[in-house]
Amino acid sequence: RKGTNPEEILGAAHAACFTMAFSFAADKAGIATERLDTTASVRLAKDGDGFKIDRIALTLTAKAPGLDEAKFKELAEGAKKNCPLSKALAGVPEITLDAKLVN
Repeated sequence: RKGTNPEEILGAAHAACFTMAFSFAADKAGIATERLDTTASVRLAKDGDGFKIDRIALTLTAKAPGLDEAKFKELAEGAKKNCPLSKALAGVPEITLDAKLVN
């Protein structure tokens, strides 16, 4: 059937939550962001007779003039660790982050 599946909805929600957490952290640090684009790819793996989510891959592309790479990575890792959906999804064995700063 065509349409969105629950895993895609979960991925979209995680990407949105992570983006908001990053944005709030940047604002708190006095950093203005021009563009934040995050995707989350959710992987299903066979688990006995059913399936489980065994990996979520977050990908962030950010434009924030004046933000250096070290601070960017710090903010991104903090957002990954502290966004409410990352915390709720703590049972997922692997949540990765690929963060790119473009200026």
